[in-house]
Amino acid sequence: MGAYLGRIGAHEDDDVAVLADRHFRSVPFENLSIHLDEPIDLRPEALFDKIVHRRRGGFCYELNGLFAWLLGELGHDVRFLGGVVHTPGGDTAPLAHMALTAGGQLVDVGFGGFLVLPTSLDEPSAQIDPQPDGDVEVRSPAGKPGYRLERRERARDDFGPTAFWTATHPDSGFTHGPTCSLPTADGGRVTMAGVHRIVTAPDGTRTEDDLPDDEALAAYHDLFGVDLDRLPVALHPPS
Repeated sequence: MGAYLGRIGAHEDDDVAVLADRHFRSVPFENLSIHLDEPIDLRPEALFDKIVHRRRGGFCYELNGLFAWLLGELGHDVRFLGGVVHTPGGDTAPLAHMALTAGGQLVDVGFGGFLVLPTSLDEPSAQIDPQPDGDVEVRSPAGKPGYRLERRERARDDFGPTAFWTATHPDSGFTHGPTCSLPTADGGRVTMAGVHRIVTAPDGTRTEDDLPDDEALAAYHDLFGVDLDRLPVALHPPS
């Protein structure tokens, strides 16, 4: 556990909000394994090796999956919840997103575009919109669509089939190209999509460029602490 806390720059006595914030800012949201022919293994010990020992990131099943382990080790009551993600192409299948509750409050370090600090699922806010059917709409801090969350508790293994589909199927957007992304200290974001670098300023202004292969490999290290021996190649490039 100490190595994990060191990975995110946190301490054992930090509360869940601090742990979540440090995690979100330290561990990249990335799908590189899909495009490097690496297996997606959701067992906590495999996630610990990938994210802590190898200093990689992951997507929701991996990031929230390991964060759930950390919170459990620290004595928190952690539950898994599943959601449907709202995408430009329409809603995904159920369980396309894994989120967590800790002590009954929603917390999410694995959505990528935004962080959900511990918050009640019952009280409406900029991010939380309880629905009449019991589901909860979860939005970005600015109110942009995110995902629709079921309240039904799930087991970790319930997410295995959807995680496999997400990582392998040609219809999954995650298989169309690699991405690796972190928020920046000034409130912006930096992203690598293969050799394409995208720097988003806090006001939303984007600067983009394509890097030579050697510079792209260096950028993964310099921007995210991710050491690669080769560049990821899209599993199912969009036609």
